[in-house]
Amino acid sequence: MAKELFRLTPRDEALQRLWEALPPVTRTAEEVPLSAALGRVLVADVTAPHPLPQFPRSTVDGYAVRAADTVGASESLPAYLRVVGEVPMGRPPAVLVGPGEAVVMHTGGVLPPGADAVVMVERTQEARPGEVEVLRAVAPGEGVIPVGEDVQAGDLVIPAGRLLRAQELGGLAALGIMQVAVVRRPRVALISTGDELVPPEAMPGLNQVRDLNSTSIGALVTAQGAIAVPQGIVPDDAEALYQTAVKALAGADLLIITAGSSVSARDMTATVINRLGPPGVLVHGVPLRPGKPTILAVCAGKPVFGLPGNPVSALNSARLFVVPTLRRLLGQPEPWRATVRARLAENAPGAPGREAFVPVRLEERADGLWAVPIFGESNLIFTLVRGEGIIHIPLGVTGLPQGAEVEVELLASA
Repeated sequence: MAKELFRLTPRDEALQRLWEALPPVTRTAEEVPLSAALGRVLVADVTAPHPLPQFPRSTVDGYAVRAADTVGASESLPAYLRVVGEVPMGRPPAVLVGPGEAVVMHTGGVLPPGADAVVMVERTQEARPGEVEVLRAVAPGEGVIPVGEDVQAGDLVIPAGRLLRAQELGGLAALGIMQVAVVRRPRVALISTGDELVPPEAMPGLNQVRDLNSTSIGALVTAQGAIAVPQGIVPDDAEALYQTAVKALAGADLLIITAGSSVSARDMTATVINRLGPPGVLVHGVPLRPGKPTILAVCAGKPVFGLPGNPVSALNSARLFVVPTLRRLLGQPEPWRATVRARLAENAPGAPGREAFVPVRLEERADGLWAVPIFGESNLIFTLVRGEGIIHIPLGVTGLPQGAEVEVELLASA
């Protein structure tokens, strides 16, 4: 039996070691315009400088009235009101609603003085020019959004640490807040190693492969709100890798090195990482399939990862370790992952002594949703491309049988 060259550390323990070795996170703020704030993390609480809405607004097209003038109104006994004007959109009302009077309203318009309700146009009909029949009574406040119904002045509207989505940006725009303080994006340096690698734009020769990890891992970290900083391809030379890593780590908040699959490549990566600063390598090997050769380290106060060279393994390890680390740097909680329940279309074997992550495609059949496993080696990127999700087979579970109900993590959320 081949000798095991590194001790496998369970995933949760591996992350815990990393957290404990990292110094307290200091987040640097920067001001950005609202147009550039999508996907950024808010540094400080935002409070409302004024109420929303700022004036009582009609929720319907209809007539502004005094609710007391409609008491008892019905289709058989309507209330007759004199129409004394209209509130034009975008301008203050120039008319007062007195007893027995009504004013034409449009959705979103400001309620004119004297009125306390709006009756929708569908519950009215014209009696004669200048007079309207109200066919149903309205209560005070009906058909009206009062001042501050959405937020009151001084309300906490968006707390610090919130990821700014489209709806947060809309809320800030509604309050006239056009600049926000957000967490500076972490810079993630990416080094690909291997004598066999060529750039993606090059045609590989015999025994060569394109470097796709810089692209896929770079996309993953960019989706988390970080800035990917590719450092190019470094050959299997320890000193060249060390010199590149030193420069890369100096200009980044986090370093990722993807190495070849051979034991010598993994050993070289671990040795180089240990030279970057204490405490160095904390974890060398995690019981995962794919992703077993993963390295977790802290060097000079910064997280450093050694990921497998095989692209599926690299992405799985990055999803499980790099993503939580980036969210920690940004002050974000562990992400909510979109999942669906499905039945397994065929047996999915586990991996002895390891957690297994199996890509699946989803099929909607007459009897429900089914997950069809996609099996393939960890150097076959299209096993992930063909899948819509991933199923997890826990450590110690030998496999999942056909027909078993499984939770599928949708890849779109990973």
